[in-house]
Amino acid sequence: MASKRIVAIGGSDAGISAALRARELDPNSEVTVVVADAYPNFSICGIPYYVSGEVGHWSDLAHRTLADLKATGMQVRTDTLATGIDVASKQLVVRDADGRTEELPYDALIVGTGAVSARPPIEGLTGPDGLGPADGVHLLHSMGDTFAVMQSLAARRPKTAVVVGAGYIGLEMAEALTTRGIHVTQIEALPEVLPTVDPELGAFVHAELTDHGVEVLTSTTVSAIARAAPGNVLNVQATSPDGTVFTRSTDLVLVVVGVRPDTALAADAGANLGAKGAIEVDEYMRTSLPGVYAAGDCAVTHHRLLGRTWLPLGTTAHKQGRIAGENALGGHRWFAGSLGTQVVKVFDVVAARTGLRDHEAAAAGRGWTAATTASHPDDHKAYYPGATPISIRITGDTSSGLLLGAQLVGRRGAEISKRVDTYATALFHGMPVDGMSELDLSYTPPLGSPWDAVQVAAQAWMNEHHLDVQRRMVADLPGSQPS
Repeated sequence: MASKRIVAIGGSDAGISAALRARELDPNSEVTVVVADAYPNFSICGIPYYVSGEVGHWSDLAHRTLADLKATGMQVRTDTLATGIDVASKQLVVRDADGRTEELPYDALIVGTGAVSARPPIEGLTGPDGLGPADGVHLLHSMGDTFAVMQSLAARRPKTAVVVGAGYIGLEMAEALTTRGIHVTQIEALPEVLPTVDPELGAFVHAELTDHGVEVLTSTTVSAIARAAPGNVLNVQATSPDGTVFTRSTDLVLVVVGVRPDTALAADAGANLGAKGAIEVDEYMRTSLPGVYAAGDCAVTHHRLLGRTWLPLGTTAHKQGRIAGENALGGHRWFAGSLGTQVVKVFDVVAARTGLRDHEAAAAGRGWTAATTASHPDDHKAYYPGATPISIRITGDTSSGLLLGAQLVGRRGAEISKRVDTYATALFHGMPVDGMSELDLSYTPPLGSPWDAVQVAAQAWMNEHHLDVQRRMVADLPGSQPS
């Protein structure tokens, strides 16, 4: 049987994972990866730690070097832009750094174009004359963006910075710039930082930022950014919660308000788009175009509780890419789905979540009666020095007792990521909240308790809602009568 020609677009998690899987399964396959820049297989998630100085050199962010990738037998075409997909003739049109165009034939094509930074409607940021890196105003998503930020830090020597947005990257960058000795003002339009968790937990992150000298302004909308002559000073205009318009002068502005799927290439070729404008794919990562797959941040995500959605995460991109690479060779593996499991460290506090919150469960339309219970168990036995409380919020369905989600905030040493992974595993297998108590979890006094914190929190939910659950279970028994 002739070897297949596989072409993957994108040098980040999805594209590289697809190429590696194809080469792993069929060493005779001809695999080419088309990378728009010169940095294949770099960890975008590690960028804040390079900016802070905790990662010594930018090259350390590479999961694998270019030589490592080529050693697998794949071709890696860096500084090469994919400009068009000819579906009928099965060719990808590319343009190299010198402007030369070429058609790459394929038997299967994998689109892993990822996402691009969202550009909010801020005066001075949008339009042909919008401010950019040369002015000390930055978006941040790629290695190119990172080098531009580092150049600004070296050239401008900022003493102050404004970070617009308080999601994961915004929070990590606030910490990174603070670590460099820069006074940071963080501005978030929503009522609390880290809006992917409930405000009660976001408040702990807010307090941690404040404790480390970050000025946090929530419910505050940035409307304009302008240069203030003379010098390098920038004026950021914003509106406070009471409607007051004010201006904050600063040396550097970083706008990190999320990303959107980069789908222009696939859409121009006729691919169907789905949730949030991402490329529509089935569970095998197939697009609506014959022989074309998509994976990662550009593609729709199957969520095990929500169904089809868009949820850009590196872990998901790795999994989807691997599946696309296998199926491009003729395999039949399907993507088991995401739960949106996420974790972030902000100074000495760690926040994590998996599954659904109350309003997300209600919006899912699955008939759940969602309720959330908060508890604050210690991370290990209180008699052993250093015990700290973990704030845990458990969401479950009071009709069936099904676990729907969990959120946690605690100190860095409290194993928050391990514990959210325990909930994620339970969610993946459709466990009831009460089933958490049956798990055989490890215990030693310096690290945990006979009932681990994840179980104590689940028991708190059952204590609050068990009557609702038991009544429903009794009502479902054969021959039961309404009371």
